[in-house]
Amino acid sequence: MSDTNEVVVVDEARRRYEFKKTLERLEAKQGSGTELITLYIPPDKQIFDVTAQLRDEFGQCANIKSKQTRSNVQSAISSILARLRYYKRPPQHGMAVFCGTVLLGGDRTDLECIIIDPPQPLNLYMYRCSSNFELEPLREMLEEKAVYGLLVIDRREAYWGFLRGNRIEPVGGATSTVPGKQRKGGQSSVRFQRLREIAINEFYTKVGERSGTTFIAEKDFYERFKGVLIGGPSPTKEEFEAGHYLHHEVQKRITGLFDVSYTNESGLAELVDAAQDALKGVEVMKEKAVMNRFLKELVRENGTASYGEEQVRKNLDLGAVDLLLLSSSLRKSRVKVRCQGCGHAEERTIALEPGRTVQEVMASGTCHACSGPLIVDAEVDIIEELSILADKSSAKVELISDDFEEGAILMTAFGGIAAILRYRTGF
Repeated sequence: MSDTNEVVVVDEARRRYEFKKTLERLEAKQGSGTELITLYIPPDKQIFDVTAQLRDEFGQCANIKSKQTRSNVQSAISSILARLRYYKRPPQHGMAVFCGTVLLGGDRTDLECIIIDPPQPLNLYMYRCSSNFELEPLREMLEEKAVYGLLVIDRREAYWGFLRGNRIEPVGGATSTVPGKQRKGGQSSVRFQRLREIAINEFYTKVGERSGTTFIAEKDFYERFKGVLIGGPSPTKEEFEAGHYLHHEVQKRITGLFDVSYTNESGLAELVDAAQDALKGVEVMKEKAVMNRFLKELVRENGTASYGEEQVRKNLDLGAVDLLLLSSSLRKSRVKVRCQGCGHAEERTIALEPGRTVQEVMASGTCHACSGPLIVDAEVDIIEELSILADKSSAKVELISDDFEEGAILMTAFGGIAAILRYRTGF
């Protein structure tokens, strides 16, 4: 049963990665005018009603003054109508259609039509023409559904933010005017202590109001907001929790109190680490555990860590990889290229900038044998390609976000590709 669950989790992570990458490609596409059509069809919408509106829109295009824009919009509508003929009804979650004449650079354009089966049900119907595609309804599906509030506090300062899946999102903080424990000359100890207690209460009240307002304002608070983690030294965090300074709806969602050393922005990450037991099952904790395991193997004498594309590939070929770690921020492709002149063929890994295709990147590439121009015969996303290689030797694959410190290290220090091996090799 556990193996089946792992497969489901891995497949979900890959689907999420592919979905995010598709949105990035769509976001980079531009039209020269209001020529790009965005069409969202919810699962309960009749295809017949959609095609009827599209035919009406086709007729309305006659009012567009620009001949080029009129022609491009009509071509896009015709392309959508041709594809909708294959649907009796929308898919289970509805469908999103993006179609139009996109700019390729210079004076080149191309009519593209992309249909997406969204990972969650669409709850709106939309038809829109613009110079870019409307992606916000799909971007919202990438937002983490489980959200925790984070608050670190002592009597000098406080900071608060959110934990969204595997991403810590700092929001804001406050500093206090609470005097130190040493009173000035001429003040009685009783009066000084009373003034200090008033200042502490005012600071707690300010922090409770500001952080509570931030947490309550979270979108879909009652469905998504799972709890509040409070960190700080004793007895500060206990005083704050016992004083009910937070909004009552936030107060009753306090998940736990945890000892942390820092109460500035850095304290939020320390709080998440301290709350590991309370957060078991949250994605960030699983990813941090995997990365910590890799880093321990890296510094251990006779450790079984490997990193870098070339080294990891060799270990995959040997079947030595137990766990393959890939950064979800990797934007590279593995391409098979062939020289037009001498026919020499080889594989290369190329980095893709947003909005650029493999063909555009390779247009400036030359053959290593004769410096002739290259033809791209095949291309595949590097995460997909390495995952397939890992599957062949039953290696597990973990996609690691760079939204936390250890995840960022995987991308910046190790090129986004690393592995924990079953046994030591020469690579």
